[in-house]
Amino acid sequence: MTESGAGPTLVLVLAVAVLVGCGVILLLERSLTRILLGVILLGNGVNLLILLGGRSGGAPIVGTGAVGQMSDPLPQAMVLTAIVITFGFTAFLLAVAYRSWYLTGDDEVPDDLEDRQIIRRADRNEAGAVDHGGEGPDADPEQVDPEPARRRLRRGKES
Repeated sequence: MTESGAGPTLVLVLAVAVLVGCGVILLLERSLTRILLGVILLGNGVNLLILLGGRSGGAPIVGTGAVGQMSDPLPQAMVLTAIVITFGFTAFLLAVAYRSWYLTGDDEVPDDLEDRQIIRRADRNEAGAVDHGGEGPDADPEQVDPEPARRRLRRGKES
């Protein structure tokens, strides 16, 4: 923030842009370690962005100064919450990356068989939703919502 409290400086805005940009680029990688680092950078960039949205000033404690001179406590509370959420998500991703490395010796995310089939179908311009059973959409038990159980019971008792 500037000394007059007018708003964020260009340096802080550029820091947010760099953190978020690098975080997104790392999230698009296939290595879980890079994805983990991307989540950390993205979380820090968003936290800084939230803090830039608030008013700068003194400590937001009642009785220590004029209300107009206090900083906004809402962005600070939101950042504390975001830090906890980012820490939990980071711990989860770290556990997933460690488990992947322990089982396969590599932390790279492999393609699924379904992903490969979708890519092959897209290359051949085939339709993705093919009815393999041949029964049509109305007779397919997976595609038709059954009636609720209560209605079926009532109809059975009435007839």
